[in-house]
Amino acid sequence: MARKYIDCRELPNETNCSIAISADSESELLDAAVQHAVAVHKHEDSPELCSQLKTLVRDGMPPVVLPPRA
Repeated sequence: MARKYIDCRELPNETNCSIAISADSESELLDAAVQHAVAVHKHEDSPELCSQLKTLVRDGMPPVVLPPRA
């Protein structure tokens, strides 16, 4: 089973958040990411938020340094 992650550094955000969350399952990852998005980024817990977060799921582990944005 491959690890999965979501990295806040991939998205512009007002807090300059550098959190990356990883887990063994997409379900566990999304649960943690929703909690983080609500608590830190003040998003509303909704099906739309979960759908948006699903698009950010990557396989493997987050890189130490992100490549520069184009």
